[in-house]
Amino acid sequence: RSVPLMAAAAAVAGAGQGACRPAYQALTAEVVDAGRRQQANAAMTLAVRVTTLVGPSLAALLAVFLDTAALLVGIGLLWLVAAFVPGRGARPGVTGGAGGAGRAKDAPGTSFLADFGEGVREARRHPWFIAGLGALTAVIATGYSATGVALPLVSRDEYGTEVVLAGAMTAYTAGALAGALLIARWRPRSPGRAALAGLAAYGFAPLSLVLPVHPAVVMAAYAVAGVGIELFNVPWFTAAQREVAPDRLARVSSLDFLLSYGLAPLGLALIAPAIEAFGAAPVLVACAFTCFAAPAAAALVPSSRGFSHRPAAEPAEARATGATR
Repeated sequence: RSVPLMAAAAAVAGAGQGACRPAYQALTAEVVDAGRRQQANAAMTLAVRVTTLVGPSLAALLAVFLDTAALLVGIGLLWLVAAFVPGRGARPGVTGGAGGAGRAKDAPGTSFLADFGEGVREARRHPWFIAGLGALTAVIATGYSATGVALPLVSRDEYGTEVVLAGAMTAYTAGALAGALLIARWRPRSPGRAALAGLAAYGFAPLSLVLPVHPAVVMAAYAVAGVGIELFNVPWFTAAQREVAPDRLARVSSLDFLLSYGLAPLGLALIAPAIEAFGAAPVLVACAFTCFAAPAAAALVPSSRGFSHRPAAEPAEARATGATR
């Protein structure tokens, strides 16, 4: 029942996720051919979304037969299995990435600050990445904050039930599943701009909470936001794996998560006082405007059209198979 203990545990879990996801993204670039990375990234996000959708339902079902302590112990044991049971196979010393590029081992003796600085320098070589990361950070800091703070308040105060909250979050996850299935096969002519348009679709989530609309409208808006976020995520990860030097990919991905998700608590901390000071409607409108405007501004960067420094007219197949990093 200790709030500090729960906060510390959440911080440890967040640190673990922040360390795991960039490394796993870099590993994908090592073991998956360039032409199949988009499907691989879509498959991973499908696994995450299915787990997010099925896990709470399974927990609720088990809660009929087990008490809370047993459920928590079971979850903890599952995490220990994931952490300590090794997978099959061994990691070779140097692997051949797509396009024939090998990923060199990190140089010994490098410091955290040196590694971070190297990731920043690599990121600055890609204007599309800087622009997209700025848009993603703005959307998460505002749109995600509206979801985390305003949606429960609106569901309770405006609709008098938690059904809207549960329905909206379920619709979001279902939309993300649909988006992952779509982007596994879809190859838009301007993948960067299509991805940024998907990111902008998150603006419909806070916008749906401004006026007292039917709950189905709120759920539909969150479903659209879910589709859009995966139309962004999968091409974004795939582009980073293609464009960033293999020995710097994990560092650049860490910078991605550090800014986009690292600044999310700031939005969460500010949105509740802002709602109290200005009211929910103006704050939600501002969040929706930011979600629409930030990706639109990022799309103005020329290299954002294809999430690539290469000419936009270069065929997608050449970009997939001719990467030199």
